[in-house]
Amino acid sequence: MTTLSHTNRRSMLRLMAASATAPLILPRRLLGASAPSNKITMGFIGIGWQGGGNLKAFLQQDDCQVVAMCDVDETHLKEAVGKANERYGNQDCKGYKDFRELLARKDIDAVCISTPDHWHAIQAIAAAQAGKDIYCEKPLSHTLNEGIAMVRAAQKNKCIWQTGSWQRREGLFRWAVELVQNGYLGKVTRVEVGLPAGHNDFGKTGKELPDGPVPPGVDYDFWTGPAQMMPFNPCRFHKNWRWNYNTGGGQLMDWIGHHCDIAHWGLANPKYGCGPDDAVGPLTVSATAEYPPKDAVWNTATRYRVECVYPNKVDVVIAGGYDEIKSGAKWYGPNGWVSVTRGTIDASNRQWIREIQDREKKGDLDIQLFKSPGHQQEFLDCVRSRKRTLTPVEVAHRSQTPGHLGHIAALLGRTLKWDAAKEEIVGDPEASKLMGKQMRAPWKV
Repeated sequence: MTTLSHTNRRSMLRLMAASATAPLILPRRLLGASAPSNKITMGFIGIGWQGGGNLKAFLQQDDCQVVAMCDVDETHLKEAVGKANERYGNQDCKGYKDFRELLARKDIDAVCISTPDHWHAIQAIAAAQAGKDIYCEKPLSHTLNEGIAMVRAAQKNKCIWQTGSWQRREGLFRWAVELVQNGYLGKVTRVEVGLPAGHNDFGKTGKELPDGPVPPGVDYDFWTGPAQMMPFNPCRFHKNWRWNYNTGGGQLMDWIGHHCDIAHWGLANPKYGCGPDDAVGPLTVSATAEYPPKDAVWNTATRYRVECVYPNKVDVVIAGGYDEIKSGAKWYGPNGWVSVTRGTIDASNRQWIREIQDREKKGDLDIQLFKSPGHQQEFLDCVRSRKRTLTPVEVAHRSQTPGHLGHIAALLGRTLKWDAAKEEIVGDPEASKLMGKQMRAPWKV
């Protein structure tokens, strides 16, 4: 069988999506199940807890086929490959320990990256350079400099990018943002973003287990990758790696890609907010945080408060562990307020909510937002059409920027000035150094 180049596959998929008169529909047995030309072929990098959820979602999509998996845990890898082969009724999905081998395959159109935070930048940039479209979990990056590099790589290689900030697909969040962007509040003066605090023992290991042996079938050196090598501890491993700054960013960075993403979305109309959510950023950032003892296994902040001033004199507070800042996003203006979180939308005038729903149905809003068919389906649709997704890399990077800056401000105990256009901390070399990190050789961005 002749192998299509990656560029030709992209062109073919785009043409097929545009053709309404003569769609190409062929039986799989005639195409071969390994890379059917009318399906988007995908590889998965990281298939643990979050990756397993993403795998389940993409396996349910009929217009893509998962043909490759990568994980440094043999148990995870074997289980995931088995699920894919069971779904398709063949043995065509292949497993890899090294993500570079997966990315070298020319028959893969897109990848889903669900590894711990410290791996995102290296793997996503390599995927972009390999010509793949990318679905990447949030938070986008482990440091500010990584996020900047990821944006540049995606733009240079013209990648379609969807970040796992899936709340934009939900009606409640869309209606809240439409209320704000259509001026129901008037000019926004304040935004509150409430995130979780403390630590969740997702791995159910207990908080203070001692260091121990590496589990069988795990390449711990590869798992550590660009992070600093530490003794293996089950409390810093699967699921709970997010509570140590060596590999994660705590609750602040784990959740900022959700609720701050929505807050920025609401501010995207410069008439009532600050400007486009793929370019907006704070002018100043100050923060306080409470941390566990320095020798604790989990060392990320347990309580934090980040206070920002945005363009057009919008005050933005991002906090975890403060009762007055409720979960989700809440915008204030001279006409009232609107708040939204998972499962709940509210407003100072509750009639606005029914009105925005009715106006959306009629299509008579000045700013009417795209109604997503589902986060994974939208990504696949955009891979074909080459249109921008709801959560492209630029938007994801900007939504987490105040979190990265807040962490630096809390560590140094002072207010930072931020140049959003240049993406630079102004006049503070010590703070600027904390925008990046030293990676363990041979890894670098």
